[in-house]
Amino acid sequence: MVTETLNVALLSRLRDVLADEPVTETELRSLSEQADGWVRALRGQVNATERRLDALVADPDTSLTELAAELRRIEILLPALAEAHALLAGLDARARTLRTAWVT
Repeated sequence: MVTETLNVALLSRLRDVLADEPVTETELRSLSEQADGWVRALRGQVNATERRLDALVADPDTSLTELAAELRRIEILLPALAEAHALLAGLDARARTLRTAWVT
């Protein structure tokens, strides 16, 4: 629950910053670190789910319910990972733009 709340807050702030809302250098760094951590966590969850799916598929006693649960999980995780990558890339681009403007 707490993690989901943090992710919602992070997503909201990332979207705000990417929509040209004012941001400080310190906040840019913090957001970048948080977003990077979120990407790594999601990637780890995707990898773990893929390993579980491989193990379930290899086991002839696996129920369809177990397979369906893991497939639902990966169906949620993959778009979240893609969004996280896109937001992080957008944040990096925005940071470069702002840093260039601050220097000039």
